[in-house]
Amino acid sequence: MGVELVTFGCRLNLVESETIERQARAAGLADIAVINTCAVTAEAVRQAGQAIRRLAREQPERPIVVTGCAAQIEPARFAAMPEVARVFGNAEKLDAASWRTLASSNSLRATDRNDDSTAKIAVGDIMQARDATPHRTQALGLHTRGFLQVQNGCDHRCTFCVIPLGRGNARSAEVDEVVVQARRLVADGASEIVLTGVDLTSYGRERSDGPTLGALVGTILAALPELKRLRLSSLDAVEVDDDLRALIAEEPRLMPHLHLSLQSGDDLVLKRMKRRHSRTQAVDFCAEMRSLRPDLVFGADLIAGFPTEDESMFSRTLALIEECGLSYVHGFPFSARPGTPAARMPQVAGGEIKERAARLREAAEAAHAGHLAARIGRTLSVLTERGDTGRAEDFTLVRFGRSIEPGQILPVTAHAQAGKSLLAA
Repeated sequence: MGVELVTFGCRLNLVESETIERQARAAGLADIAVINTCAVTAEAVRQAGQAIRRLAREQPERPIVVTGCAAQIEPARFAAMPEVARVFGNAEKLDAASWRTLASSNSLRATDRNDDSTAKIAVGDIMQARDATPHRTQALGLHTRGFLQVQNGCDHRCTFCVIPLGRGNARSAEVDEVVVQARRLVADGASEIVLTGVDLTSYGRERSDGPTLGALVGTILAALPELKRLRLSSLDAVEVDDDLRALIAEEPRLMPHLHLSLQSGDDLVLKRMKRRHSRTQAVDFCAEMRSLRPDLVFGADLIAGFPTEDESMFSRTLALIEECGLSYVHGFPFSARPGTPAARMPQVAGGEIKERAARLREAAEAAHAGHLAARIGRTLSVLTERGDTGRAEDFTLVRFGRSIEPGQILPVTAHAQAGKSLLAA
């Protein structure tokens, strides 16, 4: 009997799920399931519904709480499910008082639940959220990498994106609080810390005198000389500040792996997406940063089948993989989200979206295979993880072929490729 978390979506949700579990246990809750949902795609929402029904079939008497972005945006949808005992919003899920109140209520047992689905809902106005407490993963006796949330929400309004409705406006954790949490992660055994956020490169920008992401990274590295590695999650290329550029170029403890939110390689599509960069800016950014740090490796998010996209537009997205030298590509089929401007635009036929997404994944796999092939015979600095795996500085997955003690940083020569990883000699 315990608190079971089922998490969908981004790294931020993974970090927050650990916070939820700690708070639920501290409140005295046991034998409860929590679904932390994602709303990025319709498929993610559908999968959350599937998980709820599956958990209810497996343990009919166990209460199920639903939270996360999909719950924030569509609380009535989940509250109407008879399997669901309570629906928490994104602010409520991180408030310890929510879990204490739940533990003291009599509404969790199926026989005591109110038939009125609205009584299940505890979802506030996320646009009023101001809290930016930094949350972190823990239980690092089993991990070598810790995740630290330093930013939440987004002030941009990309036409395809529903996340601001689930996360609210941009807000940033205080630098001193971030350093405290980073120090705890290192003390718990983290050899690497990954900074995460909804719109990470907007860190501090909601305040006129706020620190930039570069200033935050510099402060962390200076305050924690014992931290071996610092990694950044998804970045917006046009928001990378000069301090961060300099650190990427000069600081060996800042990992040479940048994941960019690019979405498309066509300027007209980018304009219709309401993105803040052009194709040329994306290509130039990658070239500039690689000239400053030749070992830098790039990943990116790309969407296939955005409304009005034709074959020539899509071909420019495919070509962007080579022109930017992308090694890790997350390719997505466009998914119209209710309430977004893109959902009202002329849609690409479903079959075409599916076909383009398949081609995008094929190109992504070829790019990653080329990345791996170029590293065979080279010596990589690998942080060992649980089991037989580890990650190189550029995020290359390396397998040792045998169980190895986690938390070591080893010089490893790769001798062969195995699927999406390299085999260590």
